Amino acid sequence: MSSCGAPAQTATLPANIDAGKEVVLSGRVLSAGAPVGGAFVRLLDSAGEFTAEVVSSEGGDFRFFAAPGSWTVRALHRSGNGEVSVSADGPGLHTLEVAVA
Repeated sequence: MSSCGAPAQTATLPANIDAGKEVVLSGRVLSAGAPVGGAFVRLLDSAGEFTAEVVSSEGGDFRFFAAPGSWTVRALHRSGNGEVSVSADGPGLHTLEVAVA
């Protein structure tokens, strides 16, 4: 159990989530192709403002539920940092990979 209150980060969506009705930003943090666990993964809005943060699972997995729009996902880890931008115009599962170096 996490003390931050965020749900466990897994590659599979929970059964009660309908990606056809929600904007889901889901992905993995990688370094040289290998999963990076324990990275702080931040969701930034189109103005670059902090919106949310989760910690990637041992398998590098992370997930955010967001409103439609343009987002940046930034990963911070002792092995490096990286970010990726995504335009999520409507409901669906938007899969991302964030490379840290």
